[in-house]
This record gives sequence, C-alpha cells and structure tokens, in this order.
Amino acid sequence: MRYLLTSICVLLFASCASYPDIIGLVEEENLKQQVYNPYFSNTTKDYVYKADLKFYKRKFSGIIIVKKIGSKEHRLVFTTEMGNKIFDFSFYENDFKVNYVLQDMNKKIILNMLQTDFSALLKEYNVSIKDYTKKNLEVKETKMANKAYFYFYENKELVKIVRENKGKEKVVYHFSEIKNNIAQGILIEHKNIKLNIKLKGI
Repeated sequence: MRYLLTSICVLLFASCASYPDIIGLVEEENLKQQVYNPYFSNTTKDYVYKADLKFYKRKFSGIIIVKKIGSKEHRLVFTTEMGNKIFDFSFYENDFKVNYVLQDMNKKIILNMLQTDFSALLKEYNVSIKDYTKKNLEVKETKMANKAYFYFYENKELVKIVRENKGKEKVVYHFSEIKNNIAQGILIEHKNIKLNIKLKGI
C-alpha cells in the first residue's frame, strides 16, 4: 500500500511539475535578455543541406537550401537531388507563404507542422521570459505563436531548442558540428508524432 501511494504521488507530481523542474533547471535573475539563433543569419550565404524528412511511413530525401533574403525574411526550398521541387516556402517575421508544395504534401496538417518547425528553426531573435542554468548550460525560455520554447546554450553556442507543452517535450531541435555560426548537423525530432527532419550540411 505504501508503495502504491508513493507511486501515485510521484505520478501526480510529474504531471503537475513544470518542464524546468522536471529536467532540473535552476532559475536565475531574468534581465529580458535577447535570445539569439545565428545559424541562418547571414544574408550573403546560401545554406545548403542534404535532407531526409520522414512522416509516418513516407520518406522524402533531397536538398534543402535556405537563404536569408532580408532582415525579416527567409526562403526555404526543398528539392530532390535531380532538382525537382518538393516544397518552396517563404518565412516572414509574422507570416508564412507557400510558393509551391508537392501534391502529396499539400495537406493542412502537414503544412502547419512544417511552418511551425521551420519558423522556429529560422527565427533569429527573440526575448527570454525566464533564464535558467544547469551545470555548464544556460537555458532561456521564450514564446513563439503562444508556444513555449527553451533554448539551450553550451559555451555560448546554441546546441538545442525544445518546444514544450504541459511539462513534456513536443519537438526537439538538435544542433551539432557547429563552426563559424553554422550548424552542419540539424535534427528536428517530434516526440508525439512520427515526424523527423534530418539535415546534413554540404
């Protein structure tokens, strides 16, 4: 009986605890510091990645090219290795435009997820709501489209972004092989649905 009560208490605590509490973050004084993602910030560069997109049983492979066109605009094009377009999106500060999308992917639920995923990936600046630390990590909490995002910095480099809801990770952005403000490896991992996007710099 004691074990059962203990288990119930643990479950109740886990269901009520916030994401920072669950992963052991320590809140620090917040000075409304700027949150910065440098990985697609250079207007003089074309960011080119080999891409694999898996959505349930469907798989799309090819090349993703990202171009920062202006201070508040990015263009993202996904093509096959033969050059046929899969999708072509424009991202603005508070807007999103579908320039082209393959018929198989022209579904509202898919477009909404891709918009949310890539909007967060490409957003360069935001403002932290709360600041945290954990060992050698600095973590900043922010909001995008009324969703909570946590930015994890290690040695001043952005290594991970987590979109969280009710204490659970929904989407995790992993950044690796970082050099000169470019992440050569990017993985967008959904936790509650079968959607993953893997990018490898070319």
